[in-house]
Amino acid sequence: MTDAVKRRSLAQDVGLKEAWAWSMYDFANSGYTTVVITAVFNAFFVSAIAGKAPWATFAWTATLSVSYLLVLLSAPVVGAWADAHAAKKKLLLIATAGCVLFTSALYFTGPGTLALAIVLIILSNFFFATGENLIAAFLTEIADSKAMGRVSGFGWAFGYIGGLVSLGISLAYILTVEKQGQTGVQFVPVVMLITAGLFAVCATPTFLFLKERALPQKQSRSAWSQVLQTLSRAREFRDLWRFLLCILFYQAGIQAVIALAAIYATEAMKFTFVDTIILILVVNLTAAIGAFGFGYFQDRIGHVRAMYCVLVGWIIMIGLAYLAQGVALFWVAANLAGLCMGSSQAAGRAIVGYLSPPARTAEFFGLWGLAVKSASIFGPLTYGAVTWIFAGDHRLGILSVGVYFVIGLVLMAGLDTERGRRAALASA
Repeated sequence: MTDAVKRRSLAQDVGLKEAWAWSMYDFANSGYTTVVITAVFNAFFVSAIAGKAPWATFAWTATLSVSYLLVLLSAPVVGAWADAHAAKKKLLLIATAGCVLFTSALYFTGPGTLALAIVLIILSNFFFATGENLIAAFLTEIADSKAMGRVSGFGWAFGYIGGLVSLGISLAYILTVEKQGQTGVQFVPVVMLITAGLFAVCATPTFLFLKERALPQKQSRSAWSQVLQTLSRAREFRDLWRFLLCILFYQAGIQAVIALAAIYATEAMKFTFVDTIILILVVNLTAAIGAFGFGYFQDRIGHVRAMYCVLVGWIIMIGLAYLAQGVALFWVAANLAGLCMGSSQAAGRAIVGYLSPPARTAEFFGLWGLAVKSASIFGPLTYGAVTWIFAGDHRLGILSVGVYFVIGLVLMAGLDTERGRRAALASA
């Protein structure tokens, strides 16, 4: 990010070093979601821990759903408390430590440890998702209001690069020990230690250089009361609430793709462990390109038009993945998913920031987290249930979650981001 771009993109009192430190958290935590949730541990859970039982995919999606339910219940309250006490950074540190600790503990999982693996995934994913909400709440302090798309995109792009680095190091380790005769039961637990260590190291700049600009708010209400008041004043923020409803559906599709990408590749397309990791590596690269480039595109053409484009892209991707019988078409679908994933994640975070009252960003990003994690419950569960009911038919599973992108596209109609921005500023 050059000085010229900095002047056009960042808030007046934010320097390049602080913007980099904020982005480093996306870089750091993406290793967890890429290696644990998307590429390595999910497939290991289904094949080794659950022994490829008919219910294995459903068990994985149900485990994630429990963790997201905990986030759903806690996120708005955590956000409201963080705003009231100017404690976003303090809570972010706690969330980071929790995710690192429980990811490290996945080292002790393997065949016969189903209960332990379920508990550790629930806890590690809960702390990961809580940290994701809290770091997002800093966006409105970092970015100029007219450049939230590009700054959010820069953070997401940096995050996908972080996922690429974590997965690349993991792949290098796996290839090395495979030559020595080790199997997944031996090397996957070590990969969990590598992932946790990289998260801790790469998140350090965030806590050294990112500033907590918020001031404690003088109020007698509890965090729960503040959340209830926000819910009761929904009419003031009708565009934000409409977009949160839209997020609820299109994120259901995205979260299913994230949680089940490696499982679909191995079970439907018969990819090997290494083939799947290489696929996710390439997809992370296209996701980084999508996040970075789409942020500028979004600021240029407007939030609503940008989201229309990306949701249409998701619908096309689902169709290609369903139809793919050979490797070539599946690779096209996977890379389109990467472009759409980077674009939609960056765009969604920017829109929520644009429509949120400046003094209550953690609270409203907590509601964003509530919408995303609600979607994370029924999106993957839909896929898991379909594969269980239809005897492991993963193609029907991916087709079923495509419906959520269609619903999200329909809900985008009538969204007016400028009207929503005026409502947010009037409430500040």
